[in-house]
Amino acid sequence: MSLEAEVKKHIKKLVFPLKEGKELELALKAKLTKKEYKLLKALSSNTLTELKKTLKLNEESYQHLFDKMVKKLNQERVKQEICTKN
Repeated sequence: MSLEAEVKKHIKKLVFPLKEGKELELALKAKLTKKEYKLLKALSSNTLTELKKTLKLNEESYQHLFDKMVKKLNQERVKQEICTKN
């Protein structure tokens, strides 16, 4: 699954289309923490188990990080940064 598809999956209401490619990656890096960004990339490339080991995340820590990331993705100011304005 692509990064764009993974982001769309976690946003509740998307009014404008997402930026594409490098533009989207740069916007996400600016708005998410390094760990949140790595988690999103791992989810999109199915390397979550590997990431959990690398970051030493137990299930509770993973869930907390995941919830924070989803909450940020749904904030209006973050959506404005990662979406194109038509």
